[in-house]
Amino acid sequence: MSLFAVTYRYAAGSATGRDDHRPSHLEFLTGLYETGRLVVSGPTDASGPEPGALLIVRGESLAEVEKIMAQDPFAGRGYVERTVRSWDPKFGADRLAPATADLS
Repeated sequence: MSLFAVTYRYAAGSATGRDDHRPSHLEFLTGLYETGRLVVSGPTDASGPEPGALLIVRGESLAEVEKIMAQDPFAGRGYVERTVRSWDPKFGADRLAPATADLS
C-alpha cells in the first residue's frame, strides 16, 4: 500500500453546512481510521483565512483514494475542494506503520 496526502480546503460559505454534517463526516473518517486506511488527519489553519484539513491515507492507487474520499459527506455536499497526491515520506515513515491494519 502507498501513502497519499489528501488536502481539504473548505468552500466559502460552507461553515454552517459543515457544522450540520460534521457527525456523518466524522463517522466516515472513523471508519477509515478503524480499518487502517486513515493514518492521521486534522484541521489546518483552523482559525486562519483558508481553513481546511490534511489527511494521510493508505491506498493501492490515486484512483482508489479519490474514489474513497469522494464518499466523504463533506465532499458530496461540495463543502471541500480536495487534492490527492502520492506521498513518499523520507523521515519518520516507520512512525506511520500501523501496529495492526485491517485495510478492508
